[in-house]
Amino acid sequence: MKRKDQIKSLDTLVDLRSIEVDKLQTELARQEATRARYQANLARLTSLAEGSGASGRLAPALALNCGHYKQAVFALADNHRTDLQLHEANMAVSQRNLSTAWARRELLGKVLEQQQDALAREQDRAARKREDEIATQSWLAGRA
Repeated sequence: MKRKDQIKSLDTLVDLRSIEVDKLQTELARQEATRARYQANLARLTSLAEGSGASGRLAPALALNCGHYKQAVFALADNHRTDLQLHEANMAVSQRNLSTAWARRELLGKVLEQQQDALAREQDRAARKREDEIATQSWLAGRA
């Protein structure tokens, strides 16, 4: 009965580790979506800056306004790049956490499988022993 309790406990631990892996995978997917949004925003900001045209051909007041606009867009793009780099660093940490959790789950899964195999062997051995005892008793009863 002790081995069955161990198996039940291991099975619960494997389930908990699987839930942890699922949560980490979901978090990583959410972070990947955020990264994609950052990259799309950067592409749009670049196109906005390039689409505003050359400011040197405009009247001085418009050229100044266009220059300030481009400067603001480039500053915003730089901030987005910095945020994206920080976000990607967080994603790398999350990926390592996911890898670690997955490895722990797999290790517990292998231990669970070994315990289940050992229990099956014990049960098979006990069943064969009972069958042998019954056969021996039948044989002895037939001799008497």
